[in-house]
Amino acid sequence: MIKFSFLIKRLPELSFEQFVDYHKNKHAPLFASIPETEQYVRRYVVSHPVEAPGFPAPIYDAITDIYFDSFEDYQQFFSSENFLNKVNPDHINFFDTDNIVTMVTNETIIKA
Repeated sequence: MIKFSFLIKRLPELSFEQFVDYHKNKHAPLFASIPETEQYVRRYVVSHPVEAPGFPAPIYDAITDIYFDSFEDYQQFFSSENFLNKVNPDHINFFDTDNIVTMVTNETIIKA
């Protein structure tokens, strides 16, 4: 499986709490609602940072991990009409689309 990790920052006019609420309760259900998610996405995980004593303040407001079986499935999903017309336009409602860090990895689980 191939994992695509997206590190994102919220829009400056949103509080962290507003951002998390929108991400988890509006955008994630929208993402899950299109049939291509069922067809191509193997796993979809949204993570939001917590303050931890002794650790620096987080630089990003979320990490979204999306797993696919192949690069072809990734391309099919992100080029689908439903993604392009329903999900993608929602991004501008809660995160800075010009400030995303993406990493593509082949995840190896050492201990589950």
